[in-house]
Amino acid sequence: MSTPPPTSGAGTGSMFTSGAGAARVAQLKAMPRKPGEASFFFYDAHFKNAAVKILPGEYFVDNEDLLVMTTLGSCIAACLWDRHAQIGGMNHFMLPEGSGDSGRYGSYAMELLINEMMKRGASKGRMEAKIFGGGAVIAGMNTINVGERNTNFVIDFLKLERIPIVSKDVMDIYPRKVCFLPFSGKAMVKRLAPTNTDALVQQDRSAAQKAQPVVASGGSVDLF
Repeated sequence: MSTPPPTSGAGTGSMFTSGAGAARVAQLKAMPRKPGEASFFFYDAHFKNAAVKILPGEYFVDNEDLLVMTTLGSCIAACLWDRHAQIGGMNHFMLPEGSGDSGRYGSYAMELLINEMMKRGASKGRMEAKIFGGGAVIAGMNTINVGERNTNFVIDFLKLERIPIVSKDVMDIYPRKVCFLPFSGKAMVKRLAPTNTDALVQQDRSAAQKAQPVVASGGSVDLF
């Protein structure tokens, strides 16, 4: 399914000509970034928007409708949004928990995203979530259930933190491409064919090698 290019709220400047978009990308690249903050900026010709790609272990928070994107296999991306402050962010984690402070692990990735949003003026009590990923994209990996474990973790975490999940597209067998607009809170997801996803499969195998087998313990999303 297709959707038109995103529109922005007043003053957010999310629609660009290619020249203005390139200038915006150059401006973003020149800004200092915090540890774990995504820094792969580019101009997306389809959406006609400046964009940033979230890699595993990274996050990004903004109050403009910059296009925040990632691609997921068994990993999870949580998109949080404060409707009142019009601030949003996305993370991308590979496993629920692990040793050390790393955005590759859900427990740290979620705290990192929430804290950064609060620093930018969001309120935890007003946050709402959209969650994506957790797909079983590697055949024969059912005993590990990395995607299911990641999905259960983020649902339980958000419930504990009293952050409502307003929409989700999780589990099943599909890799996914996710786009999020932090100012408007709009999220879009595209389910990818389970072919030509070598990088995602390798990423998921890496996560599965670190995982231990365990007993497995709404809303609308736009497709594009």
